[in-house]
Amino acid sequence: MSPEDPRSARTKARLRESLLAECAGRPLGEVSVSAVVRRAGVGRATFYLHYEDLPALAVDACADVVHAAVDALHAWQTEPGARGPARPPAALAAFLADASAHAALYRTLLLPGGGGPLGERLHRELRARARAERAAAGAPHADLVATAVAATFTGILADWLHNCIPGSPAELAGRLWPLLLALHRAGSGPTAA
Repeated sequence: MSPEDPRSARTKARLRESLLAECAGRPLGEVSVSAVVRRAGVGRATFYLHYEDLPALAVDACADVVHAAVDALHAWQTEPGARGPARPPAALAAFLADASAHAALYRTLLLPGGGGPLGERLHRELRARARAERAAAGAPHADLVATAVAATFTGILADWLHNCIPGSPAELAGRLWPLLLALHRAGSGPTAA
């Protein structure tokens, strides 16, 4: 894959920043392409050269949240196969606090239960990272456990952002972490099928 043209990368960055600024005051459904391109200082045709529609731009603009989530869940790992700490990593609560600050936009893209374009991307990237780390450590059932961890985290995050699960970022991190560790351990024990 060839590197992206620097001009194209700058234009896309301006469009992402513009969308996030527009969504700071209103939901994505109330934002127009016209408002985004006007704020970004680009033409409408330029927008459509890079993105199919506003949801595609929104998913791209929220890609950082996906990377932050993946990194937060794996912040404690220093080597493949390391056992997770009993307490959640500080990065997990920090990630959840940041996600809460952008909840209105994320709720548009991450539907209850973990569906939607952001949910699909988050699930895919979490699953790939978890699978690669389990495979590198020689842990059994890499596919099964990676899917379970990705689905659990994505679904719980989505439901929390949609106010289906109560709790502060720190409280959610404290309740979510043992579930994720249990999934990892269930796939590694002697009774795992």
